[in-house]
This record gives sequence, C-alpha cells and structure tokens, in this order.
Amino acid sequence: MEITSTDLGLAARVQQLTKTYGAGDSAVRALDGVSVGIRRAQFTAIMGPSGSGKSTLMHVMAGLDAPTTGRAWIGDTEITGLGDLDLTILRRRRVGFVFQSFNLVPTLDVMANILLPFDLDGRRPSALERARIDGLVETLGLQARLRHRPHELSGGQQQRVAIARALATAPDLVFADEPTGNLDSRSGRDVLRLLAEASAQHGQSIAMVTHDPVAASYADRVLFLGDGRVVADKPRQTPEQISAHMLEAEAVAR
Repeated sequence: MEITSTDLGLAARVQQLTKTYGAGDSAVRALDGVSVGIRRAQFTAIMGPSGSGKSTLMHVMAGLDAPTTGRAWIGDTEITGLGDLDLTILRRRRVGFVFQSFNLVPTLDVMANILLPFDLDGRRPSALERARIDGLVETLGLQARLRHRPHELSGGQQQRVAIARALATAPDLVFADEPTGNLDSRSGRDVLRLLAEASAQHGQSIAMVTHDPVAASYADRVLFLGDGRVVADKPRQTPEQISAHMLEAEAVAR
C-alpha cells in the first residue's frame, strides 16, 4: 500500500527529485536526489546561496517546472506526468503564488486582480470568501487603492495586491518566491506577519524561498539547500542563527 501525503501530514512533497539543465559537459544539476515535504498548516522557509536549487525546488513542487527524474505530489495528487490542463486546474484551485515580480495584470484594477483566481475558475466568491477578501484588503491597507491599476501603485502596494490575490481563495498551499525582496522593511514585516498568520490561524501551508535571515525567522521551519541538496532542516530559528548557518555553509563551499 502506498503511503499518501495526507498520511504523512504533508501539503506537498517530492521524492528523489533531480533537475538537470543542459546536456553533456555543460549540464548543470540544479537538484540532486531531493526528498522533502511541506507540512500542513506550517510556514516553511527555503534558504540557500545562489545556485543552491531553492527556486528550482519550489517551481517543481508547484508544478511550474517538470523534474528530470523523481516524483512530486500536491496533496495526494501526483503532479509528475499530469497533463497541462489538469495541472492548471489543480494549481488554480489549490495553490496560491506570490512572486517577486508581482505578475499583476496591467489592464485590471486592484480588486479585479485580487478576484482573478475566481474569474479564471468561472465563479464568484461566496459571502464567506468575500468577507475574507475584505479582511485581506483591510489588513494590507489597500482600501483606498481598489480602483487603481498596477502602474499607479508603488512596488510595495503591488506586492500587497499579489499577496491578497494569492490568499483570496484560501488555497491549501501558498508558494512565495522572495516575497519581501522589493519591499521596504515595514511593508516586508506586514507581509511576513500575514503569511505567518495564514498558516497559524487559517491552516494554510506556506513555502517561502528567501535569502533574507530576518524573513526566514518568521517561519516555523527552515530548510537549507546547498548544491541541489537539502543540507539542514531546522525548527524556528532566530535571524542570528540563520545568518551563522549561511556563513558556515558558504565557508564550507569555498
């Protein structure tokens, strides 16, 4: 009998994952036999130096990129080998994304961008979902901006719209790639608190790629990658502990 992700208490997992770019002598192995899971209702930070494979791992886990070998699941659905349409529907209904580049639709105003996952799914938010969206808008300080288009917003405001959109449908799983990278420290803290709250209070599973020790200190768990492998898996860490680990890892790499 196969053990499922639910049995393991995981929202997503990968098994013996490898990802190679290029071929022959110029081939680069971005992931090298990684087996890891994102736990349910937990905020996980994924860290590592440039080229360690952290963004590649997130993209494969989210079904945005296919592995070279190995298997990946979102919940109990194996996504390796899943067709494009099935994968698109699965991502739309169960996964939220926050990218450093925001990925807002320039022709839509703030509210239309937030409601985009519902429009793509061909439905309107329920009363409960609408109340949730109103709460997100208020928490993120976007009430006065709902009719503005992305080009009329600052970088911090655009990122907050992207986060409201990612959390609007209350997805099981949220992937965030350097979500505070373009934000000032106050906006960054607001975003991190919201992600931490989404896991602690709403039972969502958050996986965040970051290079920032302060951002990672908001997470319940910190995964460290190096040369395409998971080199450490630690419970909540202080920024100082995370910095020390990163410095030590870079010293070893030299």
